[in-house]
Amino acid sequence: MACLGGQAALTSTAEAAPAAPAAPPVSFARCAVCHNVAKGAPNKLGPNLFGTYGHKMGQGKFAFSDAVKKSGLTLDDATLDKWLENPRALVPGNRMSFPGLKDAAKRKEIIDYLKKQR
Repeated sequence: MACLGGQAALTSTAEAAPAAPAAPPVSFARCAVCHNVAKGAPNKLGPNLFGTYGHKMGQGKFAFSDAVKKSGLTLDDATLDKWLENPRALVPGNRMSFPGLKDAAKRKEIIDYLKKQR
């Protein structure tokens, strides 16, 4: 306790607890069928998406298709938007069965969520 002008006040030297991860948007439900997005969670049918924003596509221990490994793409806003809209058009020969999400607002929700998963 510290004394502040005659009044006792509690002080804490402990750091504030980290905020709980944000809940995924409803639009992410289609992604969650095949992808985890928690740090250290196992891959599912698709790779764990935790920490992937800003990194090169096709890196990590997941068995990515050669098309994805050789794409040379970085998972930034523009690339993710195109990927989520139509993965087969962006990277022909990839194995992701997702047909794409035409709603730009829902794609943005997913991208914004993935940005926070670091």
